[in-house]
Amino acid sequence: MTTDGAASRLVLWDIDHTLIDGGTVARRAYTAAFRRVSGRSPVHPWQFDGRTELAMASEVLRAHGLPPEGGMLDAFLDLIIAELRDREAELAAEGRVLAGASEALAALGAIPGVCQSVLTGNPYALAVLKMRVFGLADHVDFRVGAYGDDAYERADLPARALARAEKHLGRRHVGADTVIIGDTPRDIAAARAVGAWSVAVATGTTSAAALTAAGADVVLADLADTDAVLGALLGPAR
Repeated sequence: MTTDGAASRLVLWDIDHTLIDGGTVARRAYTAAFRRVSGRSPVHPWQFDGRTELAMASEVLRAHGLPPEGGMLDAFLDLIIAELRDREAELAAEGRVLAGASEALAALGAIPGVCQSVLTGNPYALAVLKMRVFGLADHVDFRVGAYGDDAYERADLPARALARAEKHLGRRHVGADTVIIGDTPRDIAAARAVGAWSVAVATGTTSAAALTAAGADVVLADLADTDAVLGALLGPAR
């Protein structure tokens, strides 16, 4: 990341299936957290498809007849974080950094005028945990990110990131100098919500064709070609 307080380009990365693959550790942690908060095993599955943690946890509770209100949602979220923290060693052993992710972050961080952070469905605590476990945390400025405990809808996250960038970097960023990169249509919709440039990678469960149809400005198969990634993130002159 740049240390230049007047960063002219803000790049916001999704984490899961864009930078890392955490394996099945998160599902085991979520199941354990649900058992602890509800006293029973979940019977309805949930999807990791770009929803924020607030949205997904709320939907899981409602699907099982449990009201998120009255402290239940907060308790569930706290337990999810606790369970994943307890599985940090499992995450490191089972998960992996996706091809080219480390190289792309390092190369982008070496370019003056660029600030990198994350825009993720993960709560802040888990975003930091995952980036640290996989050796990626030093590349991003978490102060200007947006997280899954900031808002229910992912499309509301970019405005949070832009406000934080103004507060901490001293520059009022707008969509024209902001890039959002992720692997789901919700990442693309989040970019469009503020007029940001959207770069999609087909490293999750959504195909390149579906990402194109969802309106991504650029679609990459993966992050393996660092020059292609930099071109996609820095190319648009708007």
